[in-house]
Amino acid sequence: MPDVSAFDLPHAVAGLLVGFLVGLTGVGGGSLMTPLLVLVFGVSPATAVGTDLLYAAITKSVGSAVHGVRDTIDWTIVRRLATGSLPAAIVTLISLNTFIHIGHSANKIILIVLGVLLILTAIGILFQRKLLAYGATHHPLGSDHALVPTIVLGAVLGVLVSLTSVGAGALGMTILLMLYRRLPVQRLIGSDIAHAVPLALVAGFGHWVIGGVDATLLVNLLMGSIPGVIVGSLLSTRAPENLLRPALAFVLVLSGIKLLTH
Repeated sequence: MPDVSAFDLPHAVAGLLVGFLVGLTGVGGGSLMTPLLVLVFGVSPATAVGTDLLYAAITKSVGSAVHGVRDTIDWTIVRRLATGSLPAAIVTLISLNTFIHIGHSANKIILIVLGVLLILTAIGILFQRKLLAYGATHHPLGSDHALVPTIVLGAVLGVLVSLTSVGAGALGMTILLMLYRRLPVQRLIGSDIAHAVPLALVAGFGHWVIGGVDATLLVNLLMGSIPGVIVGSLLSTRAPENLLRPALAFVLVLSGIKLLTH
């Protein structure tokens, strides 16, 4: 159980900053929060991932509810993603606990995968528009033809998110935008957020069971992130995207390199 009396200002401020950036840019909190916990606060990679997953599940539940009220969720896409992601997440967690165990070996694997994913996420952020422009010159897949690729994407995200808490944001959204170009972007964003909730819950609960969650840390992060997300979302329409995207990508690349050499 979390110690609600153990308020930690630095952790709350970290949650506030990450929540603000997530609301401002839409980039998933995992690519920001997990490296921050590992590199700045010295949290073990496994605990950082597990705590961040439950943190993401709670914060994205609010976002999912908003999208549900606005009818900007395509539940067919959510089901397809979950068909691949949830079994993959369970298998990944069982494998992590059975064959590697939460210790030095698991932490090393998490650091390597996380570092690589942060660099790939940065590339996705920088070149997302060019990829979409390229995709627009080709015929989009029909809904039936996108079935298998979407399930495969879900399975990949299930593995990556369970290992690192990163993947469902910039990387997942880029591929969804390529697969379902006929759908409005806002509907794909809503579908991605809705899918992230059960995936983060399953993966986060799995990490909790195998001892990879710090409940007190989780509460402190949420105390900062919830108001941060609200403020960031309100200011998102005024955000200078041409400056934010390169700056965010630069931070992610530096974090990825630091984690790979950690």
